[in-house]
Amino acid sequence: MTLPPGNGPCAHPVPYHTAFLEHALALAQSCLLLTAPNPRVGCVITSADGQLLGQGHTQKAGGPHAEIMALRDAAARGHAVQGATAYVTLEPCAHQGRTGPCCDALIAAGIQKVVATHTDPNPRVAGQGFARMRSAGIDVHVLAPDDPLAIASRELNIGFFSRMIRKRPWVRMKIAASLDGKTALTNCTSQWITSPEARADGHAWRARACLMLTGIGTALADNPRLDVRLVETPRQPAVALVDSHLALPLDAGLFLPGRPMYLWAADRPDDKSSALETRGAQVFVRPDGHGKVDLAAMLQDMAALEINELHVEAGHTLNGALISAGLVDEFLIYLAPKLLGLGRDMASFGPLTALSQAVPLTFVSTQMVGPDLRVLARVAGRDRF
Repeated sequence: MTLPPGNGPCAHPVPYHTAFLEHALALAQSCLLLTAPNPRVGCVITSADGQLLGQGHTQKAGGPHAEIMALRDAAARGHAVQGATAYVTLEPCAHQGRTGPCCDALIAAGIQKVVATHTDPNPRVAGQGFARMRSAGIDVHVLAPDDPLAIASRELNIGFFSRMIRKRPWVRMKIAASLDGKTALTNCTSQWITSPEARADGHAWRARACLMLTGIGTALADNPRLDVRLVETPRQPAVALVDSHLALPLDAGLFLPGRPMYLWAADRPDDKSSALETRGAQVFVRPDGHGKVDLAAMLQDMAALEINELHVEAGHTLNGALISAGLVDEFLIYLAPKLLGLGRDMASFGPLTALSQAVPLTFVSTQMVGPDLRVLARVAGRDRF
């Protein structure tokens, strides 16, 4: 198999590395739901004349990384990789974690050249993999940060970059609402404002997250499971609850066998805390001094738990608190083509006294999902870290 150097007979020729890196990115995309808390990485190994020798992507945590999978694939195909080029969507790791250093594996295999989209933001790597390979005589090339392929690679792993650089996960808030911005009627009826297609799409976004978060109000009113049911997934994200006074019933739907569960509280009633922990929950007490949970401290705890992407599905109170604290990075909003009039708002915060105090957003994408409109909007400048 030879990957084309261009994008069609009328396209301007592009370097081979563009096509090979695009293929590596496709491999990384294919493991979107698999690798957390590790980054999604793809690797392609080619001969000097552009023949595909091996390919692979990172496996689930504890399993082989993309480079190892590509080397194994080449061996299974009967291809020698001495003098070959490896195209990889993130710097090969240089530390002993759940697996060994990938840079050493490439060196030992006799790889001659490495083309990568990005330096690994993990402080335990952060250029050390490149340095070790260069010291071994490997020709290492890294794309400029503004290269479209580098941007695509970073976007695919924005939660990993956030955790490594900001020490907190990337926070995505999902909201389903009517066109006039209502998430429920005044009597709290909310099922279902949006279509089955939108709900399935929302579950696909749940599946890519490391952790689902809701508030005690939603847990008591709806008794949700917050699992992935409407799309296939190789794993279920963990679940978390903001529950200031540990009011969650011990028979709540959030308790699913084998799924990690975390609660953040402002105080710790000993009997209830012990009972929740017996049910399998881990309780964190992070008071803000006003009887509520310190949400910024909660995100720091989540980073320590290796949470890359946090998916929030909560009510207007917790939504508003997270927005007011400046902790939401991105909004995933499904708007149904209907008007509800009086009802529950998307988020309760403010009141603002000037339009200049509004949260500035940038539209990332808009797309029809069934009869509904999906809007992905990002807090302006939030991804510049």
